[in-house]
Amino acid sequence: MNGPIKKILVYVDGTEGSITAAQYAVVLSRATRAELAALYVVNTRALEDLLKARIFIKVEEEEYKRDLEADANRYLNHVQSLARKKGLALEVVSVSGAVNQEIKKYVQENDIDLLILGELSHVRSRRDEFYNEAERAMRSVPCSVLIVKDEDRVWELYDALT
Repeated sequence: MNGPIKKILVYVDGTEGSITAAQYAVVLSRATRAELAALYVVNTRALEDLLKARIFIKVEEEEYKRDLEADANRYLNHVQSLARKKGLALEVVSVSGAVNQEIKKYVQENDIDLLILGELSHVRSRRDEFYNEAERAMRSVPCSVLIVKDEDRVWELYDALT
């Protein structure tokens, strides 16, 4: 851990891109001997917006939040399994709040050197761009950010890791 990267954070949101990013984070963590953490954010801001717009009633919001928390545990367990298979320790963290704010907060509070994200979704409108939480986080964190692409190559790198 003498290089420029001592602590890596991978943001996991349940998409295939974030799982690919997690695989790459495992590979990079092994190569740099950096500490690795995976963060999942239950987007309660979006839930609050659905409640305010009367799309959800309070009971539905609470039920959906429990479902999202279960998803967070499932995805974080999967990422932890990916790391464990390659002999790596991984800290898993699940928090609730606004995605970009929680990512930024975690990066700042834990002195993260590198944030790893899955490939950003294609923006179809200015509204989509405004609500893309991962992109907002990418622009606001005080550390370097790596966007992972090329799922096939990442899988080969991960698979070749002994």
